[in-house]
Amino acid sequence: MAEHKDLKEELKDLEEQTESVESDKEEINEVDEVVDEADEAESATQETKKGIFGKKKDKKDPKDLQIEDLTDRLKRQMAEFDNYRKRTDKEKSAMYEIGAKDIVSKILPIVDNFERGLGGVEEEQKSDPFVEGMDMIYRQLLSTLEELDVKPIEAVGQPFDPNLHNAVMHVEDEEFGESTVVEEFLKGYTYRSSVVRNSMVKVAN
Repeated sequence: MAEHKDLKEELKDLEEQTESVESDKEEINEVDEVVDEADEAESATQETKKGIFGKKKDKKDPKDLQIEDLTDRLKRQMAEFDNYRKRTDKEKSAMYEIGAKDIVSKILPIVDNFERGLGGVEEEQKSDPFVEGMDMIYRQLLSTLEELDVKPIEAVGQPFDPNLHNAVMHVEDEEFGESTVVEEFLKGYTYRSSVVRNSMVKVAN
């Protein structure tokens, strides 16, 4: 009987221990749930912070916006000034070309008169000091014009070019090809590849 009583007491102790373990498990589960809830709350807080700081980061400072605006305006003004400078340089160059061509066109009649005068000198008069002096002035004038890139237009024997030649006479002649310049009445000139005066010519065929 004593042994049977001891066995009952041991079973009772075992049940009490089991109940204690079950109680401890419930407490542990409750603690785990509280920890999980805390983790979820922390995670939500972090997401909220990211959203808040992200919005603040996306929003630019007014000073930065003002700097960007001033920089953009400065770049535009620099581009406009560069375009203005290029345009004025081009206009100045064009004005120089026009002025130079105008001066050359006024000098050409002087060249024409030298050529007419020297062309009418007899062979025995070419050794005359006055004629030699005029010839020297004429050659110096041609040399100066050449240095300024003023060149005579080739005419006789060349195909007729309306951009270079001004046809004042036309003749039919089988000795020459079609639209060929056969005679030059007034010499034409160019200045820097631009025509100052067209050649006055006679054209065959």
